[in-house]
Amino acid sequence: MAKVCAITGKRPLAGHNRSKANNKTVRKFEPNLAYKRIWVESKQRHIRLRISHAGQRILDKRGADVVLKELGYI
Repeated sequence: MAKVCAITGKRPLAGHNRSKANNKTVRKFEPNLAYKRIWVESKQRHIRLRISHAGQRILDKRGADVVLKELGYI
């Protein structure tokens, strides 16, 4: 499954680990994702989404119905 936030669209980024000797090895910076069950009042049911912490804050501030309608989930 792709590690992408359903609300913000955050994806893994590529970068380097740097050692004390300044060697580079490739690494991934992955978003802080979690599965969340969100109650959608307009549909009277839960929707399960994989969202980042920032996405969860957006849902809390603006409301689930408003955000999910803009994204086309309802």
